[in-house]
Amino acid sequence: MYVAVMTYLGFGIVTLFGYFRDFLRAVGVEKRSIAQEREEQKDFVPLYQDFENFYTRNLYMRVRDSWNRPVCSLPGPVFDLMERVSDDYNWTFRLTGRTIHNAINMGSYNYLGFAENNVDFLKTVAAKTQQYGVGVCSTRQEIGTLSIHEELEKLVANFLKVESAMTFGMGFAVNSMNIPAIVGKGGLILSDELNHTSLILGARLSGATIRVFKHNNMHSLEKMLKEAVCSGQPRSHRPWKKILIMVEGIYSMEGSVLRLPEIIALKKKYKAYLYVDEAHSIGAVGPSGRGVTELFNVNPSDVDVMMGTFTKSFGAAGGYIAGKKDLVDYLRGHSHSAVYASAMSPPVTEQIIRAMKCIMGNDGSTEGIRRVRQLAENTRYFRARLKEMGFIIYGNDDSPVVPILLYMPGKVVAFAREMLERKIGVVVVGFPATPITEARARFCLSASHTRDMLNQVLHHMNEVGDNLCLKFSRLKYSSCPDLCDDTDLDLGS
Repeated sequence: MYVAVMTYLGFGIVTLFGYFRDFLRAVGVEKRSIAQEREEQKDFVPLYQDFENFYTRNLYMRVRDSWNRPVCSLPGPVFDLMERVSDDYNWTFRLTGRTIHNAINMGSYNYLGFAENNVDFLKTVAAKTQQYGVGVCSTRQEIGTLSIHEELEKLVANFLKVESAMTFGMGFAVNSMNIPAIVGKGGLILSDELNHTSLILGARLSGATIRVFKHNNMHSLEKMLKEAVCSGQPRSHRPWKKILIMVEGIYSMEGSVLRLPEIIALKKKYKAYLYVDEAHSIGAVGPSGRGVTELFNVNPSDVDVMMGTFTKSFGAAGGYIAGKKDLVDYLRGHSHSAVYASAMSPPVTEQIIRAMKCIMGNDGSTEGIRRVRQLAENTRYFRARLKEMGFIIYGNDDSPVVPILLYMPGKVVAFAREMLERKIGVVVVGFPATPITEARARFCLSASHTRDMLNQVLHHMNEVGDNLCLKFSRLKYSSCPDLCDDTDLDLGS
């Protein structure tokens, strides 16, 4: 209760100061630095929403330096940042010319470490670039389908153990452009309340009725399914043409894993369809990196639409839709992303192929499975140590996404700045991206993080947590946890 009260109080004080500063701007004491409506357009519909503008200029600008930091190196386990400063309270930035070298990267989605520049690993990518170039300059349905595109789609289907798959050049568009082709007017979408924006946009564009169930709450989902089946469509009470359940494998802000076996049971009971977004889970969970179906040991055919992206675990770009051959063949002719978007770049395609072959062991090595196991080991170790220190963290123990609750707005920016001073790059998130009382820092583990790197991060986390009073857990913990475990798990066998 104390933390919640102080969080609301913090937002309240900042908001009051915001109104006071707006008054100073109105009377000309303080300079206006943000875009505003022209006087001759005052009778038009406003171009800038008043409260959104208020929040941006009076709250976000105070902490803007914690986001959009320019990176000038490979986003591997360590990276280089360009130092910048502001002379006008974060309205503008200027580069100092100094580079912050070898900061530990705890924010990128580089789960398996395939965002790399090792020449030996990238030989095939270089060869395909020389053969095909870097762009296709056409859509897949015209003259943009290359042999490596077809090779990738067969490989994805084999990897996921489904009948067929198709790939796209942009992960966000996989959801936003394919969902309208799968369900439309007269259909019902049951969406988890914490689904990604791309899923929400795709649902809205579809024209289907959308109902939102509580996050990972099977009682809420079953209640909506039962009502949908019993009552049908509003007013007419006709049966829904299609009921589609939309969920994610790992929720990127919560670190939680969906309850797949229970959702499949409900889907079968009420004759609904299931759409699973595995953007963060494919490659990152499961004994061999095949995602949540492997993690829960369920039949992939029980998931009607399997979606995933190549931007995280595979160190590339784009995404895929996989499932039955009839579904994929239908989408090839009806998906806006397939018909109108440019085909995937050849070097990106080859990067995905070489990463996936590595995970599957088709390259003749055990490097891929070593990375999958290392990620799992890093995830369990990092989560366990944070709990020992007294931090409140969200998510499943198998999830490499580790949100740490900071709560108060002032502590969010203080945490980000303090960690950067210690050469650790972190991602912090606050309202409106999270509930107002649940601001957090989000850590993303990688197989390329060494035990020494994690111990260094944990050491600084322990100090910063004490200095900023971030250890909100009521569980007992050691004030000086042993962070010097130099033994690494032997993953070569």
